[in-house]
Amino acid sequence: MGGNIYLVATPIGNLEDITLRALRILKEVDLIAAEDTRNTLKLLNHFEIHKPLISYHRHNEEIKVDNLIEKLKQGQNIAIVSDAGTPGISDPGEVIVKEAIKNNINVIPIPGACAAINAIIASGLDTKEFTFIGFLPLNKKLRKQKLEEIKKENKTLIIYEAPHKLKNTLEDLKNIVENRKIVLARELTKIHEEFIRGNIDELIAKSEQLKGEMIILIEGAEKQEEQLELNNLSLEEHYKYYENMGLDKKEIIKRISKDRGVNKNEIYMNFINN
Repeated sequence: MGGNIYLVATPIGNLEDITLRALRILKEVDLIAAEDTRNTLKLLNHFEIHKPLISYHRHNEEIKVDNLIEKLKQGQNIAIVSDAGTPGISDPGEVIVKEAIKNNINVIPIPGACAAINAIIASGLDTKEFTFIGFLPLNKKLRKQKLEEIKKENKTLIIYEAPHKLKNTLEDLKNIVENRKIVLARELTKIHEEFIRGNIDELIAKSEQLKGEMIILIEGAEKQEEQLELNNLSLEEHYKYYENMGLDKKEIIKRISKDRGVNKNEIYMNFINN
């Protein structure tokens, strides 16, 4: 009988964020494949867990994956961990998951910390729909293509960036995002955790003084064509459009108010009077 592969989320800063289930799995598996064995060893030592470690990162995962799959076929249980957060999200994990599925090996997620999710829920931006970009491409041509996609994207955007590249990335984004709201989430769950909200120029001015892990969150672009079409509808048709999306009355009135640039009470009274 084959073993299981566990994708174990680890803390992104505060060690108290590890789950009881994650600790149990790390104690029970036969092997832990870690993005950086030195970082993972610190975590394991803190919780007095002693297990064999193997290096498994983005530069060697294509090489190591066959060996790990063979161990799984032999019945070993393996945990995949990244330096912080959830494996497979801008971290190693995707390659071995695909190979495991091809080989009918069970893939079991062990939920926990994820920087992107923690950043967006406290950002103050729209959380109903969002697009995770991860790190922008370094290749100039691919980077330009991705920036053009960002320009058209009407969902909240989540971008990861290293502190020493932050200013350049914000400057690349300046002409793309124009006057959209932007939030920098810095050092999440750590002592110096901070959410910096402002326009792009304000954030560029502060960027050189900022250190630590960084997440850029950007308000989605306006759906201009759709908004124009909605504003050509009668109020009743406009209401019905959102009602068919399953929204409640309060949310519908809020959206109509935003679409038409009028006070919510004016929209509400119109429906009361009619």
